[in-house]
Amino acid sequence: MLTTLTTAYTDTRASDLAWALGREPLPALAVLDLQLAGAQVQLRLLGASHQVLLEEERGTCSETVACMPGSSTPLPLGVAKRLGEWEYEFAAHVETLSRGSFAGRAQELLALVSDHPHGLAGTFPGSPHAFTAMLAQRRGGEVCWRTWHSYPQEGCLVATRTRVGVRIPAAV
Repeated sequence: MLTTLTTAYTDTRASDLAWALGREPLPALAVLDLQLAGAQVQLRLLGASHQVLLEEERGTCSETVACMPGSSTPLPLGVAKRLGEWEYEFAAHVETLSRGSFAGRAQELLALVSDHPHGLAGTFPGSPHAFTAMLAQRRGGEVCWRTWHSYPQEGCLVATRTRVGVRIPAAV
């Protein structure tokens, strides 16, 4: 699903992004509710990037990647945590592209996500290449999602990948 977000472009640099787990739902400009084999996933586009809410019989998970004033947790390159019965893994990558490469990559990602039944993308006013896009899926005992945050004025694309799965007990 592709939507145009009617808000100012809040996080104007890739370095403005921060990461947080466990935040309450923030006001969203667009929402996609998904049922993925027993898991309820809500993809949320914020004025300042994204939030994913996951609910399953084993518990809940809330991930926020956004421009959060006062946040002391910048966007990490990687995180691995235990959340109750789950293993949570997060990875982020910042890619800097030339203007021409950036425009092509932006169009490719928007087409991929907007045509996918588990995808949500929103473009921001002012640039056809200013967007946040999200894609979720279920793989066996894991729920996974990927996100892309574009910063056309810098030629930066921030990609994240998250996996939440059942914790596998250590062998004795």
